[in-house]
Amino acid sequence: MAAFLLAASPIKNPCVENTREVSGFFSHIPYVPTLSLNKGFPTVSVSAQISSSSNSVYTLPKWRAGNGYIKSEESINNALLYLEYMVEKGHKPDKSQATRLLYDWCRLGKLQNAIRVMEMMVRSGVKPDPNTYTYLVNHSCKRGKVGYAIQLVEKMEEYGYPTNMVTYNSLVKGLCMRGNLNKSLQFLDRLRKRGLEPDAFTYSSLLEAAYKKEGVDEAMKLLDEIIAKGGKPNLFSYNILLTGLCKEGRTEEAISFFRNLPEKGFYPDVVTSNILLRALCWEGRWKEAYELLAEMDDEDRSPSIVTYTILVSSLAFHGLVDHAFEVLEEMTKAGFKPTARTYNPIIAHLCKEGKVDKVTKCLDRMMSEKCHPDDRTYKAIAVLCEDGKVSEAFSFFQSLCNKSDYSSQDFYRTVIATLCRKGNTYAAMKLLNEMTRSGFVADSRTYSSLLRGLCLDGMPDAAIEIFKLMEENDVRPDVDNCNAIMLGLCKSHRIDLSLDMFQMMMEKGYKPNEMTYTLIVEGIALEGEMELAAVVLEELYERKALSKNTVEMLVMQYDLESFPAFQYGTSSKGMYQ
Repeated sequence: MAAFLLAASPIKNPCVENTREVSGFFSHIPYVPTLSLNKGFPTVSVSAQISSSSNSVYTLPKWRAGNGYIKSEESINNALLYLEYMVEKGHKPDKSQATRLLYDWCRLGKLQNAIRVMEMMVRSGVKPDPNTYTYLVNHSCKRGKVGYAIQLVEKMEEYGYPTNMVTYNSLVKGLCMRGNLNKSLQFLDRLRKRGLEPDAFTYSSLLEAAYKKEGVDEAMKLLDEIIAKGGKPNLFSYNILLTGLCKEGRTEEAISFFRNLPEKGFYPDVVTSNILLRALCWEGRWKEAYELLAEMDDEDRSPSIVTYTILVSSLAFHGLVDHAFEVLEEMTKAGFKPTARTYNPIIAHLCKEGKVDKVTKCLDRMMSEKCHPDDRTYKAIAVLCEDGKVSEAFSFFQSLCNKSDYSSQDFYRTVIATLCRKGNTYAAMKLLNEMTRSGFVADSRTYSSLLRGLCLDGMPDAAIEIFKLMEENDVRPDVDNCNAIMLGLCKSHRIDLSLDMFQMMMEKGYKPNEMTYTLIVEGIALEGEMELAAVVLEELYERKALSKNTVEMLVMQYDLESFPAFQYGTSSKGMYQ
């Protein structure tokens, strides 16, 4: 099956005949899920939906425990399935419950399920609040699904829902995050023509994207252009430029820029001062750093918790742990409560030095102050695995687990997922082995994290081997495990192995879902084979393997609309005319 990519990639100007030849790729697939092509936003008006739907309002099954946490993935899945079932029967969900369900899916990182909740709400005639739309737009952009976010905003406008600069700023930010600075600027011109004036947040997103892509000098030129066109950036915009100078190691220029801010009509605040302080501390320029701190006190720019965190982290980085603890004492006396973020740099340095006893004391102190560990805490402790101190690392995790509100299963699953996401897959594998010997049973989600992490760390062969070992050890992988490997392979630009994985799924009788097929298209697109991606996308849509909503999202995401498959294909032509 991997040969498909090589065989099909030379296709030029594919028309209907070419598309039929490519369809052989899918001809042997024994199972293609039948998806409702009516998913997405209905074409009728909202008022028509409300008048035609039932007045019966129902409540969803509870998926949250008394403490507000989600009981389990099964419980929230059941709520979603029940929502879909009742909407199909013509009933309306409770608006507040459905909205909460959408938010929870977003927080779990399951954007597709959040989209499904939105679809069901609109279909049933429940009008989501503007804040819900804006939240979903913002979350879609953060997840890199800018194409869907644009589509969502267009639907909001079509239905007359209010949109404002907050909504559009999410789109600008999303485009900037993907490095599409030129598209962001074009989008800005579009907004101006609609009578919407960009605000300081808009400018800040553009300036940040400019310095990250082209350097701080280009960002400064962009700021001059913004001002020339009547834009009014605020201090936050200048803070971004100051950050750019510091990150490029141009500390002397940063100091001069900082001192010249009053000439531009802006006076540094504590945020501005912290940016420069961080640069001075990380370079070990302690005398200048403490002079700046004294200046902050004199000019009523009192140090914030961020100020103290900068001092603690930089002192720990330079090995001055005792001084870091002294700053912690001063921080407490000043009325600030330390957080995991404050302690993590100290823990990281001690773990790197292999000072297990001091790590124990630091963690005890941290927990006694009710500072709950976070992702960086896990990552810091995992450093011990690199020095062969796996049992010590596991002992620390076991201690944290005993003092947490989570079950051991949830806690260890979170640790493994976090380490894999942070690029610590080797440590995750070592710890998983230690955890398993102590009775932890890895589930499908834990393996998905590990498989994806191995692929992203450049070890796809190891991921496939573990996948095979799962079956040998009577842990039957599920379609999510297969998708996890495919996602990791696609992001590693190994579409050939991703297609091999797809073939293995077929041979072993796994039933691919919509995500599987979406990954195939995205993998081909990430390889730069846009014409081929368009052809395959059209074929999948015709076979009802992808919903109209997903196709529209992929077309926007990868700018596929201009390719012949969408100009001449029968079904796609109808969709995009």
